[in-house]
Amino acid sequence: MKSLKKYLVYPCILLMASACTDLEENLKGDITTDISIPGLPGGGGGTSDVLGAAFAGLRTGTANHGSYYSVQEITSDEMCIAAKGGDWFDGGILVELHRHTYTPGHTMIKDTWNNTYGAINTCNELLAGTSIDDNQRAQTRALRAYFYMRLLDLYGNVKIITTPGTDAPQSNRAAVFAFVESELLAALGVSEVTAGTDFSGSVLGTAVNAYRINTYSALGLLAKLYLNSEVYTGTPRFDKAAIAAGYVIDSGVYRLCGDGCKVPNLGKRPAVATDPVELEGYAAVFAPNNENNPEHIFSVFYDEVTGPDMNFSQMNLHYSSQFTYNFQNQPWNGYATLEEFYNSYEDGDARKKNNFLVGNQLDFGGSAILDYASDDDDIQLSYTPRINELAPNALRESGARGSKFSFKQLGRDNMSNDYPIVRLGELYLIRAEGLARAAGNWDLALPDVNAIRARAKVADLSSLTAESFLAERGREMFMEGVRRTDLIRLGKYNGTWWEKPASPAHVNIFPIPQSQIDAANGTLAQNPGY
Repeated sequence: MKSLKKYLVYPCILLMASACTDLEENLKGDITTDISIPGLPGGGGGTSDVLGAAFAGLRTGTANHGSYYSVQEITSDEMCIAAKGGDWFDGGILVELHRHTYTPGHTMIKDTWNNTYGAINTCNELLAGTSIDDNQRAQTRALRAYFYMRLLDLYGNVKIITTPGTDAPQSNRAAVFAFVESELLAALGVSEVTAGTDFSGSVLGTAVNAYRINTYSALGLLAKLYLNSEVYTGTPRFDKAAIAAGYVIDSGVYRLCGDGCKVPNLGKRPAVATDPVELEGYAAVFAPNNENNPEHIFSVFYDEVTGPDMNFSQMNLHYSSQFTYNFQNQPWNGYATLEEFYNSYEDGDARKKNNFLVGNQLDFGGSAILDYASDDDDIQLSYTPRINELAPNALRESGARGSKFSFKQLGRDNMSNDYPIVRLGELYLIRAEGLARAAGNWDLALPDVNAIRARAKVADLSSLTAESFLAERGREMFMEGVRRTDLIRLGKYNGTWWEKPASPAHVNIFPIPQSQIDAANGTLAQNPGY
């Protein structure tokens, strides 16, 4: 149990590279009046071994601002960061992501490249040594393959570097795909994935540890790779995606977190009756205490003290939401959900309730939170689904705020929610899409899609199209860093949505950072169109 006595604070916004700038917010008020919260702290878990540094490379960019998560999400129809006067304009780079007008000098695109290659280098250094056994070597190769899968998806034509301190020629997208596939298959100890493939001999093994890669994790990564094969190589492999996903689903080792799968709600305000005592089903999958969730197959370990860099509470929430959760520091008021995406959820969908904060906001004691610097006609903080404009003067409280990875009382800047890279719910959707697209019949996706909808407490669908499947996948996978990839695969990335005109096909892969081209002495060519 933790206790915090009443005190006054004068918090101000944390300023960070590529984050909100030019605004300092002074809020004066009572954070709490004597909190007693059972069950804190959350988090925990993690694995300590020789692979720790390599797997720690997943934390940078996956669930924080300025790198992989940002370029995957802000470019999509899920969310934006609207400029609020001088706050969050950041030289226009956030508007450029939203409108697909990014250039080779874009800071976040450069940082994503650098962070990913830095993680690959850590893997290469580990593989170059002699301190790891066969299982650890296979895990490291599979992890490195996942980082290359990110580069394949984002930039297409990259260098495949496997030895520290060396260079390599630039490979085309098909060659990078082949490398990723071969590394994952090698880790699995097989030459291909077919309906009859036996994976029982894999040195990866089947021990369940979501912070490391086992046979099921590697198959999940292969399923994600094969699902996008047509985009990456021109050759569809939807049948293989369905087989790889189905092997994990049918193993019975993992299960959807539904009724009876629950954890204590660490964000509970005792004075607010609508706050549940426990988080159950879908909500439990993403909670601050979600370690050991039965749906997690391969996850990034985050912890507010020992595994930092998950910052959704800071990235998403209005400054004054500090009073709801007694956060150590004031949020930044950045990311918000597009109205059309929010409205795609049915009322009664458990995912809608869990994924968003909307409406009037209350503090820990159940009182209205007041924003005395409000730029609308009501000083009570109320998140509105409608965002008035992308720039230059978006309202401070506009946009539903992402709360899928829910918050806890007394939270620090860094959160403790583990972030799934492969989870069973997505594998149901991969198998659904793989079966449907391999056969040219979307109705084949219905059993798996309806299993996901049943967990969300919404009625079964009787038919599906590519468009309705994309919408359903979006509702399930919100905030999991896949929306840009999904829009490209299903042919919607170049279309129009709020404050975003149609975009040309060449923006489907990002420009290679100009700084990298300048340093490469002619060995890196820019992607077409830039």
